Order: sequence, then structure tokens, then C-alpha cells
Amino acid sequence: MQLQDILYSQGFGTRRVCAGLIQQGWVRVYTENDALAPVVIAQAATEFEAKGLRFQVQGVDWYYHENAYLMLHKPAGTECSQKPSTYPSIYSLLPSPLRQRPQKGAVQGVQAIGRLDQDTTGLLLLTDDGKFIHRMSSPRHHVPKVYEVTLKHPLNEKQVRQLLAGVVLDDDPKPVRAAACQAIGEFHMRLTLTEGKYHQVKRMLAAVSNRVESLHRSEIGGLQLPEDLQSGQWRWLSEEDLAQIAS
Repeated sequence: MQLQDILYSQGFGTRRVCAGLIQQGWVRVYTENDALAPVVIAQAATEFEAKGLRFQVQGVDWYYHENAYLMLHKPAGTECSQKPSTYPSIYSLLPSPLRQRPQKGAVQGVQAIGRLDQDTTGLLLLTDDGKFIHRMSSPRHHVPKVYEVTLKHPLNEKQVRQLLAGVVLDDDPKPVRAAACQAIGEFHMRLTLTEGKYHQVKRMLAAVSNRVESLHRSEIGGLQLPEDLQSGQWRWLSEEDLAQIAS
């Protein structure tokens, strides 16, 4: 694949912009013969094997990824929207190439798989793989999501039983059940859901006469939010991460 096409596929701009970056000497490639120091490539049409390619653009290291699979530790006070109304967008936490990766249609860049409220923190997955988004978000696949919930009122056994048996939300006559519900403390619980509805955790707790004070998503599909991934930080999902989610 031509180097300008590789850069284009990774979100570094139009092919013309990518060709300009190369011709101006802003792009270096790690080659097999010089693994320690990248080599300046001045010809935009230079051919490379894209898979596994490591390169630099304006001094920043990148690896070629056919599709982008990311995790983000969402901070409070951010919106899961490309066009936020009140709070900063989670996408502002990502470098511009991830926001500009070309996709079919009008959508550009990676997209969050599901949304968290502006005041909810924790694990978000993002990708530009439409099939992966569908598999992770479709109710048919029952992907478990674990939430750490701080409550306004003490949690009791009756509320736990109700959440496991199913509660009726105001806009849906079909009961919504928790896959698991564990009391961690008097005002703290761990709740596992396998479907995603608007404000679901908050509405489920309201249905059992309690109230959510804070909400944090700690796990998706068996993948836990790493302790060393600080609020506002992101990283690529590893092959092991993807295998864990798919298992």
C-alpha cells in the first residue's frame, strides 16, 4: 500500500494532506533494516506492507491498525456526543487522527459503543468497526456491563430481590432485570446489566425507592477498567482484551 494511502486510512487527513506531510519530511517509517531509528520517507507513493507498520508523523509514534479498538476512562462532566450541548465531548480526549479515520458514509472517526451520562464515569469502548459496535450493543448478545453504584438511601434485601426479579420502567411495560446485584456496603452496590436503556441504572433504582448518587462503569463483557488507566486517558485494546470481550 502506498504510504499516503496508509496515512489516509489512519486519519491523518485527505490523501493530498497526507502526501504533503510526507513530502515535507514529517513522516518517518521504522524499517526492518533500521528498527531503532525511523527513516524519513519523502515519496508519497512509496509502497509498504501496511500490517504491523510502525511510523512517526510529526514526531509521534503510530502503528497501522486496520480497525481501531479503544478503551477510554470517561471522566465526569463529559458528553458521549460528537456535538455536545453543555459539557465537553469525550472525543476531545482523543488525538485528531482517531477522530478523523475515514468511514463509509458521513460518519468519521471512532464511535463510542453506547453512552454514559455526563455525570457517569468509567469504561467506554470506541471503534470504527460497525460489526463490532453491533455485536457489543445488540440486546440479543447480552453483553454484561458492571456498574459501581453509590446510593442515597441504605440498600436492603427487598430492593436487591426486586432488581433481580425485574422492575417496570415508566416507558416500557416489560420488566427490566439485573443480571446480578451485590451489596458492597450500606450505600454501595455492584449492578450487572445485559441491556442498555436510557438512564437505566438511575431509573431502576428509582423504581425500588432509592436514588443513585454516583455511578461508575467498571467492566464490559468481562473486560475490566485497568487500575492504571487514569480518568480522561485512553489506550488501544490488545488482542487479549478483544479475545476476553468475545469469550
